[in-house]
Amino acid sequence: QVHVEESGGGLVQAGGSLRLSCTASGHAWNTYNRGWFRDAPGKEREFLAAIRWADGWTYYGDSVKGRFTISRDNVNDRIYLQMNNLKPDDTAVYFCAALRPEGWSPEFWGQGTQVTVSS
Repeated sequence: QVHVEESGGGLVQAGGSLRLSCTASGHAWNTYNRGWFRDAPGKEREFLAAIRWADGWTYYGDSVKGRFTISRDNVNDRIYLQMNNLKPDDTAVYFCAALRPEGWSPEFWGQGTQVTVSS
């Protein structure tokens, strides 16, 4: 069992920036890759970005390329999602997930953090 926890959501104005943070702990937590997803009102869960824990290799969904950046910190114990030029359509609950090392499918989820972008 891997415990995932994200934080950093809040209320921002359109054009602003926000950085989300995610930690993982528990059994074999550092064997999992990690990713960011979001649930917007009336939409299915959307994949945003993923990072391979071992070496920091990243992959992005087409909808956020150029605005969002996934990264690790200097000691490789947490990941971030830097979100720039936020738009009202970015309003959603954002989730971090532990992804299976093979296949990259999400296995453990955080509780979510709310991001609200006002116009």
